[in-house]
Amino acid sequence: INMVSIVLSVIIAVGLFIVLPTVIGKGVATDRTFTVALREGALKLSIFVGYLLLMSQMKDIKRVFQYHGAEHKSIFAYEQGLELNVENVKKMGRLHPRCGTNFMFVVIAISIAIFSFVGIRNVWLRSLVKIAVFPLMAGISYEIIRFAGKHQNRFTRAMVWPGLMMQKITTKEPDDSQIEVAIASLKAVLEDEGIIKREFATTAEVVDPETLI
Repeated sequence: INMVSIVLSVIIAVGLFIVLPTVIGKGVATDRTFTVALREGALKLSIFVGYLLLMSQMKDIKRVFQYHGAEHKSIFAYEQGLELNVENVKKMGRLHPRCGTNFMFVVIAISIAIFSFVGIRNVWLRSLVKIAVFPLMAGISYEIIRFAGKHQNRFTRAMVWPGLMMQKITTKEPDDSQIEVAIASLKAVLEDEGIIKREFATTAEVVDPETLI
């Protein structure tokens, strides 16, 4: 069942974000490649934002978006060197420049730039090329997000601004319990990385594993 769900999810994603924009956006033969790429990018962005808006209306997804906001707040507090507690984390903003939402927007922007130079008009061949070069676009987008996170200036702020606006959909203000979960999760990661000392012993450290069998 899990494998079927994964396959269906991939098919739907490819259909929605690759094939559909290619079919609708191909225009006429006299259109310039940049015009076609820009039209496809606008369609992808519209579908993506529409999908997020629809998802955000679901009660369970709203709660997920609250946890997403709590994650960002806790990371902001850590990056500013504050003690990780509810009071400090609650004061932080929920829109983070290195969020995956920003990443998706940059991928769309990069796809417009790359396919402005690709003159293939056949829908299926163009779709296959998009799938083939997606790892390249993802890699470039990742490096751009990293660069923007390390260099704060007008140019990088302009690059991440659209993604930050989209985060107003994908993140919501969390409650205290959700912030506590985010703090615990962040501390667990930092402990595993050896950045901070473990606050509590694990079960394996205090109990003989053989007694659990």
